[in-house]
Amino acid sequence: MNKRGHAIRSAATADAAAMQAIYAPIVETTAISFEEIPPTVEEMAERVETTLRSYPYLVAENGGRVVGFAYASQHRARAAYRRSVDVTVYVAEHARGAGVGRALYGDLLPMLAERGFHAAFGGIALPNPGSVALHEAMGFEHVGVYREVGFKLGRWHDVGWWQRLLT
Repeated sequence: MNKRGHAIRSAATADAAAMQAIYAPIVETTAISFEEIPPTVEEMAERVETTLRSYPYLVAENGGRVVGFAYASQHRARAAYRRSVDVTVYVAEHARGAGVGRALYGDLLPMLAERGFHAAFGGIALPNPGSVALHEAMGFEHVGVYREVGFKLGRWHDVGWWQRLLT
């Protein structure tokens, strides 16, 4: 448990309902995620199971309640990218600004380095000052922007890219 009371542990399929409750409103009401239809609890459980075969998937708990989750995924399919990963973090609305994202990344990034990954990338739908601040506080550097790459909620959205070298 960290100093703010967040316990970080590996995600399990049993966490899928809590994770879906955090993620569904993000999908439905924001451009933070480019998904347009929230996954079901069963789909979330399958994602956890599939991701854990190759990458870490973590949850943050506070008072026994899941308040956020983070995971790594394949950056690109070509073989030369195999030591690079994309990282993602989602935090329950009521828990944002309380150090949950930092706690999750604080555990996730060293785990990735220990597994031999060299670079982590975070793609952030812009504007999202909270996510930008989190990534920069965790040592990520802004490396570029994909202009008008996603169309959601009736308008085009840019995605900024942040990178952190792990090793």
